[in-house]
Amino acid sequence: MPTFGLGHLWFLVVAAGWTLALSAIAFLGGGLIGFGIALARISDRRWLRAAATAYVQVVQGTPLLILLFMIYFGLAIAGFDQLPALIAAGAGLTVYASGFLGEIWRGCLESVPRTQWEAAECLALTRWQRLTRVILPQAMRIATAPTVGFLVQIVKNTSLASVVGFVELSQAGKLINNSTFQPFTVFIVVAAFYFIICYPLSAWSRGLERRLNVGRR
Repeated sequence: MPTFGLGHLWFLVVAAGWTLALSAIAFLGGGLIGFGIALARISDRRWLRAAATAYVQVVQGTPLLILLFMIYFGLAIAGFDQLPALIAAGAGLTVYASGFLGEIWRGCLESVPRTQWEAAECLALTRWQRLTRVILPQAMRIATAPTVGFLVQIVKNTSLASVVGFVELSQAGKLINNSTFQPFTVFIVVAAFYFIICYPLSAWSRGLERRLNVGRR
């Protein structure tokens, strides 16, 4: 029976790279959609606010595991070609991230004092100019820390991508354990990889929060 060695360690390094790649896809894709959701949530149009609110409630009320199953297996059952594991996992995590990032950023936009909106309106700026020149620069300071904190959650939630056949860090640990039967050693190393990825992000988030004094506002 093989024992845990350098070959297994390298396999985990490669899997950690795929975990980071999947996290980047989810964060960038979810950020783009989430920004649109955040703007829709504060729109003057009632129907747009209602649609964005319904989207957020559906995404936040649906487990990520179910989203992954629906995208990977549901589309195939509906008659579409089955998506590759990376695309299905990336799409599921993107939808998941968009619902939460959109709500985080909506709260940050609305946390900017109303007087700032009114002052920008007095300058005869259009709504888009008010957002880009006055509101967004202030909201970004508030949103930085929680956004980085949510990125940590995305990294950890990539472990669910194994249900659609994607080999990320936790799935790589399972495969190695199946061949070595050394669960303690294998998963201690896997946990160490997650710690190496997530701890700097968590520390960065706390540092940003202290630096921007968000917690005292």
